[in-house]
Amino acid sequence: MPDDTATFGTLGLPLPTDAAPERQAVAAARCGGFAGPTFAALDLGTNNCRLLVGAPVGLGFRVVDSFSRIVRLGEGLAATGRLSEAAMDRAIAALAACAEKLARRPVRHFQAVATEACRRAGNGPAFLARVEAETGLRPRIISAREEAELAMESCSPLLEQQDRRALLFDIGGGSTEIAWIRVPPAGPQGGQAPAELIGYVSMPLGVVTLAERAGASCFTEEGFAAVVEEVAEHLRRFDRVHCIGQEIRAGGVRLIGTSGTVTTLAGVALALPRYRRPLVDGRVLDIEVADQALGDLFALGRAGLAAHPCVGPDRVDFVLPGCAVYAAIRRVWPVPTLTVADRGLREGMLLRMMRACRQPWREQRPALARRHGP
Repeated sequence: MPDDTATFGTLGLPLPTDAAPERQAVAAARCGGFAGPTFAALDLGTNNCRLLVGAPVGLGFRVVDSFSRIVRLGEGLAATGRLSEAAMDRAIAALAACAEKLARRPVRHFQAVATEACRRAGNGPAFLARVEAETGLRPRIISAREEAELAMESCSPLLEQQDRRALLFDIGGGSTEIAWIRVPPAGPQGGQAPAELIGYVSMPLGVVTLAERAGASCFTEEGFAAVVEEVAEHLRRFDRVHCIGQEIRAGGVRLIGTSGTVTTLAGVALALPRYRRPLVDGRVLDIEVADQALGDLFALGRAGLAAHPCVGPDRVDFVLPGCAVYAAIRRVWPVPTLTVADRGLREGMLLRMMRACRQPWREQRPALARRHGP
């Protein structure tokens, strides 16, 4: 089933339901007459394997299918520097399921990327060669900068006119990416120029790496505080380069979080009986509300987290390490609100592919006008 059947308009913003069919037909015609699910993006991360399939709608897309499975590809990587056989087997099983889904759909364009685990592992290239041999998929290892750019692409629709800057963080399995973003002012006709990446940092501190090294201690106040301080020291170095704290004091800085940690905090803050993406993605939480949700999660303990509908047994080891990273961000960069984004690399890839598909049509329009007149 899809993560969400909503329609995403310009750069992912919701469109009126009655406008969607007409705009979908126009977008499909401009992309060669393909209707329905024509684009697919796959993100093979340190902890998860995710696939998203979308059909063009205007300048955005409608989610029509998705897949997500915890594979723990980076399990043991920090200690050995290599991907283990068991982890690679789990990832290949998930990738084979993705390949089967893609085989059943008329996908016009497809991209697959691999992130921190494959970047760091000594046997990462050999593993990806095995992936191609066994599944036919060819994930491309991307840099930390491209990760930050794709996250920025997918989250740009959450920026608002009053924003001058944005601080975007993505707490992953093997690393945490921080992007410092300039938001250009609106033009005279109200048009918004694309957001610009000022700087980024990739910290080798993700929920998997922290869980393996300090996961048990995160269930104690002392251990949790130690992880928060470790992460905060990394953040302070980035802050000194870009003077982010000074910009926050001047106002107009939006904090955006895109990760399972942040969406879990939102689910707890909203007291959802089960996680629902449409109720979470784009939600703006007062920072005190997010802090209270963190405190509630910490108080649950291992058994309570496993039983919680927004966590579950598969994620119980990762939630508090992720919360420690969030708490460090909160400590170094105090802001009044947190914007929650249930979107990331896959959405960024889809938007890029669809924009590239529309570009030739735009380039042809002046020539058609000269040839045939207005």
